[in-house]
Amino acid sequence: MPDTKTPTELTSQYTAQVVADLERNAKEQERIGGEIEALQEQLNALRHDHAVLTNLHQALGVTTAPVETGPEPTAATSVPRQKTPGKPAEGKRRTRKADSAKATTARTSAARKPAVEAASAQPTLIELIRRYLTEQREPRSAAEVSTALGQTHPERRIQTNVVRTTLENLVAKSHAHRAKQGTSVFYTAVDAEEPSPGTEQPVKAETKVKAETKTDSA
Repeated sequence: MPDTKTPTELTSQYTAQVVADLERNAKEQERIGGEIEALQEQLNALRHDHAVLTNLHQALGVTTAPVETGPEPTAATSVPRQKTPGKPAEGKRRTRKADSAKATTARTSAARKPAVEAASAQPTLIELIRRYLTEQREPRSAAEVSTALGQTHPERRIQTNVVRTTLENLVAKSHAHRAKQGTSVFYTAVDAEEPSPGTEQPVKAETKVKAETKTDSA
């Protein structure tokens, strides 16, 4: 006898199948959602590390090196080769490729020059900090320097820990003074002005007068 099922039995089977599919779909969504969250956390950590490394790069006073481009095509490459009998189209194809390569190189060089010039013209973090300290009349902490430079240069994304490291480097190089008041540390610029020649002239003149006086008394 053929196996016959009532509509009620078929409905129960379909319902059970749909419920199982829904549970499997929900578990898969939960698994993929967890992976996305983990990847997002990794991406945020990488972005944070990139920002810190960028500021450290600026703190070390390293400017962007000029981008090295390939050698300019020589005159020999622009001269098409002599056509060999039986292959007239090959020389034309090579000439077109050489011209295309020269045009691409020229466009790339022209696009890179403004970016390189802009990067080299931008002052380093060390220069900004030294300039700021020189303009101040009172000692400043690393947090104050970071806040001031962050307001004047918001595009630099200046961080306090990077500024503190840079200030300590300036102190180590005798380009800044470091003073501690309680638990706070303050920095001031070093007065690098040398005494002008005019300040030494009275001493030399006085020495000359004394020498002449001794000569007359003798």
